[in-house]
Amino acid sequence: MTSHLHALCFDANDPPRLARFWADFLGWEMSDDFSEGIMLLPSDDTGFRMRFLPSRAKKTGQNQLHFDLTSTSLDDQQKTVARALELGARHIDIGQRPEEGHVVLADPEGNEFCVSEPGNNFLADCGFIGALACDGSQDVGYFWSRALGWPLVWDQDQETAIRSPHGGPKVTWGGPPLMPKTGKERLHFDLAPTAGGDQQAEVDRLISLGATRVDIGQGDVPWVVMADPDGHEFCVLSPR
Repeated sequence: MTSHLHALCFDANDPPRLARFWADFLGWEMSDDFSEGIMLLPSDDTGFRMRFLPSRAKKTGQNQLHFDLTSTSLDDQQKTVARALELGARHIDIGQRPEEGHVVLADPEGNEFCVSEPGNNFLADCGFIGALACDGSQDVGYFWSRALGWPLVWDQDQETAIRSPHGGPKVTWGGPPLMPKTGKERLHFDLAPTAGGDQQAEVDRLISLGATRVDIGQGDVPWVVMADPDGHEFCVLSPR
């Protein structure tokens, strides 16, 4: 049994505004079911949703994961950047070098994302969302491969990547050095047991793979908060 990646969740100070930015930028639809918060539904092969949850906490430090978006040409890259800026994004400097071809931006709440240069061979067979680029070790890439049942598509020099057998974005881990953890992370994965699965059995399986249960002050909730072997939080939802 494996989990499936149900959603990428954003903690947001203004969930409707942030959701609208990403909906307009990606061309995704907003769900009319608000039982899980504000949810965006993919219009492509991405395979997971985006969920926006209210938080009073302000962003501190760089996120542990971000989108790498693809471009078909320099003109396409420039148009993507211009569209993002018109919707409320901004340029940021996270130490990228001038000779690097990607453009680093932040959404209206400061969440980083990159618009990759054309000719990026690693993302050549991916859609607009080419990858979720994560801070993490080689071992955590192996963990997530087993957790989701997604095969490794890159494993070299302590860098790893996995991808759903159905396509969609790659999920990558850049290896050491890892960024210091500065508190509760603003982005996390929501996993859901596969059809007919049992939440507790899935939690036990993930623990056997190296995850741990963690308390971030969630209280009495129907989901289980866990951390992967590098300490990055994720949630296991109850079956639907």
